This record gives sequence, C-alpha cells and structure tokens, in this order.
Amino acid sequence: MSRPTMEDVAARAGVSRALVSIVYRDAPGASDATRARVLAAGEALGYRPDHRARLLGRTRTRLLGVTFDVQHPFHGDLIEALYSAAESTEYDLALSAVAPSRAETRAVQSLLDYRCEALILLGPRLSRAALADLATHQPVIAVARKVKATGVDVVRTDDAAGARLAVEHLLALGHRSILHVDGGKSPGAAERRTGYKSALRRAGLRPVVLPGGPTEDDGARAAKFILDDHPEATAVTVFNDRSAVGLLDAIRQSPREVPTDLSIIGYDNTSTAALSHINLTTIAQNTPALATEALTTALARLTDTPHTPTTVIPPTLIPRGTTAPRSAQS
Repeated sequence: MSRPTMEDVAARAGVSRALVSIVYRDAPGASDATRARVLAAGEALGYRPDHRARLLGRTRTRLLGVTFDVQHPFHGDLIEALYSAAESTEYDLALSAVAPSRAETRAVQSLLDYRCEALILLGPRLSRAALADLATHQPVIAVARKVKATGVDVVRTDDAAGARLAVEHLLALGHRSILHVDGGKSPGAAERRTGYKSALRRAGLRPVVLPGGPTEDDGARAAKFILDDHPEATAVTVFNDRSAVGLLDAIRQSPREVPTDLSIIGYDNTSTAALSHINLTTIAQNTPALATEALTTALARLTDTPHTPTTVIPPTLIPRGTTAPRSAQS
C-alpha cells in the first residue's frame, strides 16, 4: 500500500490541498471545525506529514545536527545533556547515528541533507582534512576529540589529566604495579595513554601499556594478558568503561578477585559503571559542561560572536567498589 498523501487527506476531508497544508503547519486560515475535520481525515488514513519537506522549504531550518556512535554509551549521555542544553535555545537537534553498518560519512551526509545549520560531532573519526572541508560550509564542533583542523571548534575533556587522576588515586592506595589497557585509535586514547605514562614516570615507576580498544571484548582480551603475563600487577587503568566492564567480567571468572587482588579504574562514568553489580571506579567527564559548551560554541559561530575555538574541561574521579588499598590485597 502506498503512503497516504496530503491530496488523499484533502479528498477525504472535502477541502483543498492548500487548506490541509495550513492545518498541518498550524498556520492561520482555517476554522476550528475545518481543522478538526482535516485532522480526523488524516488520522483515519494514517497520514504523517513530511517534516523533511517542510524543513527544505524554509530559509532557516533552526537545526543543529549531531552525529553519535550507537555502540558508545557515553555518547548517549552526551545526547541527553545536549537536549537539556538546547531547551533554552530556539534550535532543535537532528540526530544521525554511526554504526557498524553505517559509516560516519553517511551519518554526516544525512544531516547535510536536512540542511542543519551547524554540526556537532561526538568523538568524530574523520580525518583532519575531511573535518576542515566540512567546516568551509557550516560550523563544525568536534566533541571529545583533540584535533587541529582549520575552522573546526573543539570541546573536549582534559583526557591526559583524567588518566593522571586515575594513576594518582591508585598510587595513594599504595599500588606500585599499575598497568594501562589502551584504547587503540579511539578519540582520546593517545591523551589518556600519555597521562598514564607521565604519572607513572613521575612516581619513578615503569609504565606498561597493554593493547586494547573501546569494547567489552577488548577488555576481556586484555584480562588474559594480565592473568597470563602480569601476575605481579595489582591495579589497572582502562581506556573507557565499556572495556573496563569486559575486563572486570573476565577477572571475576578467574581465581583473582576485584578489588582484593586487582583494582580497576574505567573512564567516562557511564550509567553502566554506576550499576550496583558493576560499581566501577571511574573518571567522569563533565557531560553537562561539554554539552553546554558545544551548544554555546555552535550558536556563537552562527551569530559571528567571539568565542574560544578550543574548550578543555577538567574531569573528576568517581571512587567506587573496584579499587582498594594495596595493603588490603592478598
């Protein structure tokens, strides 16, 4: 069956197509009785107005496009904060997902098709050249990635400082054999790796970085390295909460116990980390501040208002049940 059209609604309600358009645009020009008749006809037919066509007909869309990774829980937290931040503006958000079956370039193109006035890209993986090219056509704000690309604004967490907070917490608990599970090429991984190394060296200790990545499977694979090759380790910092949860699950299935034998710290402070059976010590990114700064930067670009092209927000440590003093370990 074909999708009902505005002409179908007009025919059923006994009015012109122009009048149906007036009703669905909530514009003046139709009586209350006519509005009720048109809406009843549309409901009976299952008609849904084409909002995309309406947007394309406007001079301004008042849309801010947001790309996000469906596999990244932290991006979900950021989107919620972005919606809250946008409530006080005259703009709405248009979301476009990046997924294993949907490339980031496709996600961006979808937002461009909707004529979004600015793009807010969460953890973008596009090359600097590609980001700079996008920025020649509309404002582009990269969130949660340190990147230098012409015309691109950046709002991010101080990830090196976050990694140092994690190490300093473990050092204060008496740990001296502290590993780091890397994030590979994920946004923020290089900065967190650098922060970990500098904190260990400052303490006179040798950094050990294990291969990893952003997923639970990456964390589980890292657990095997720890169990097989690093029995002396008493603590580990992990690139993000997802990977830390995978590592935590694998360690709990081994003879070693958390935090009695091994302390674990994640990164992002996702909702999963706070679950009672996870109870993960983690580094929190300030999602409300990141979202507010991203919106503020986008609006500043759109109104030619002076602004800071790079905003770096400090993280905080959230201690929970996966870390304990070294003296408490067997």
